[in-house]
Amino acid sequence: MSDFTIETTFHLPVFRHRTYAAETLEAACRAAIDDDNWKMAGNDHDSSRRVHVTGAWEGAHTAHNGPSIPVPSQFEDTLQRRARHFEILLGLLKVFFDDAHADREPSLDWLNRSAWEIARGEAILAGGPDPDEPAEPPSPVHVLARLQEDRVREAIVAVLEVDRRFGGLSTEAVSDDEIHEACVSMATTTDVSDVVSNAEFQAALTAIRAAHRRLHRE
Repeated sequence: MSDFTIETTFHLPVFRHRTYAAETLEAACRAAIDDDNWKMAGNDHDSSRRVHVTGAWEGAHTAHNGPSIPVPSQFEDTLQRRARHFEILLGLLKVFFDDAHADREPSLDWLNRSAWEIARGEAILAGGPDPDEPAEPPSPVHVLARLQEDRVREAIVAVLEVDRRFGGLSTEAVSDDEIHEACVSMATTTDVSDVVSNAEFQAALTAIRAAHRRLHRE
């Protein structure tokens, strides 16, 4: 059995009640934030955050007298864990937004990272340890096609220009909700297994030909 010196902390909110004369609520809030007079402050024990570990050292009575050792994540301050995780999720959101804006498929690395960060977020909410990172990434997946609603809208314009069966129906009469529901229906009911199988076979032949050419050049 080993000895460990553990430093624990809890954050106790300090509050005050003061009246500020201001033109607006925003101005009153700004005055309260800028006010540095805390003589009438009180401690809010009912709102204190839970005890968490802020340091750990091997040995007895060794606090701050040597190198600290990493603290398991579930014993850190939950609010700080959430704040750090928010920054990570915000960064991931920016990456995916840029991909979507440029009409690019997100990379598999970013998808794997996102899946792990989602699992870590759930662990933080549950007060548990960070999940283990996956040992091996899954096999890369390549998207063959997308069903884009704006392209469907363009197709509607083209169809109504030549097809008179719909009695002069205007393109504006077809709502975005109707296009969305139609796309969902096609995406969930269309069988593309033959197309995928053919694409896999053609990809295999292309890879074989590339390898054959490379080996003959060496």
